[in-house]
Amino acid sequence: MKTVAATTPQVRAASLPNLLTYLRILAVPAVVLCLFLIKGDAGRWWALGVYVGACLTDWLDGYLARVWQQQSLLGRMLDPIADKLLVGTTLLMLAYDNTIDGPAVGAAAVILCREILVSGLREFLAELNVKVHVTQLAKWKTTMQMIALGILVAGPAGDKIVPGVTAIGLAMLWVAAGLTLWTGYDYLKAAVRTAASLEQ
Repeated sequence: MKTVAATTPQVRAASLPNLLTYLRILAVPAVVLCLFLIKGDAGRWWALGVYVGACLTDWLDGYLARVWQQQSLLGRMLDPIADKLLVGTTLLMLAYDNTIDGPAVGAAAVILCREILVSGLREFLAELNVKVHVTQLAKWKTTMQMIALGILVAGPAGDKIVPGVTAIGLAMLWVAAGLTLWTGYDYLKAAVRTAASLEQ
């Protein structure tokens, strides 16, 4: 019995869905290095390739975990962390190289602040054993956000192939920021309602 108990967590930690999550976390510094060290369009395309691969693992790890019944507490913990690391770091790098500049920095700030807010609210609600389910709108927000950032990672390199790519990416970033505010409000409302009911 002791041997089985000791090896089970190791099997779950090394499951393919969890390995894909680890790869998504490793993709974060890889995107940074591509944008920071590889100059010119080549750095953009390498970063986009890594970024797209990371986004695909976001869908694939969840799908495989459900189909193969390999869902684990470790995976549930690391999956949203990996997503937030990828989004936050990519936003910072795009602001650093001025792909996101001017008023668009406001959209990036909204997205970052929402991620921090939701992380805190989830921790608060978890302590109260309250679970807020992911809505369809939140899924659309994530999809819009990921696509917008992918377009912006291509940025000037993409503009040389299809003029206006960066402008399209910035417009989508604003749409993602609007959805971000909406879904963030849903989390805040649930937390306030729960806190108020417990204090009564």
